[in-house]
Amino acid sequence: VQLQASGGGLVQAGGSLRLSCTASGKIKSINAIEWYLQAPGKQRELIASITSGGSTNYADSVKGRFTVSMNNAKDTWYLQMNSLKPEDTAVYYCAADTTLYGDEIVVARYWGQGTQVTVSS
Repeated sequence: VQLQASGGGLVQAGGSLRLSCTASGKIKSINAIEWYLQAPGKQRELIASITSGGSTNYADSVKGRFTVSMNNAKDTWYLQMNSLKPEDTAVYYCAADTTLYGDEIVVARYWGQGTQVTVSS
């Protein structure tokens, strides 16, 4: 599975951005897509996730402001970010949790390359 994240940029506080994460390869093996952020000098932090069935979870820091979704083809996922704050400034990553069934069951996580989001005050 290959992931391509896009949609980052510079936005003023209170503004919105929508990030996209497009998958290619064995996309039917994807169980869930997770969104992470990594602020400068800090560890990568899980902020939102969506399963292939559409169940979502959010970190308290983004609940009510960010929304995850996916398209009908289940090959593109979105992170809608509203009411952005300067503390949301970070590199945002999407990751896919996958399971491949064959002679062996292989569980793996794949990462996109990250997209920079900068929120100015």
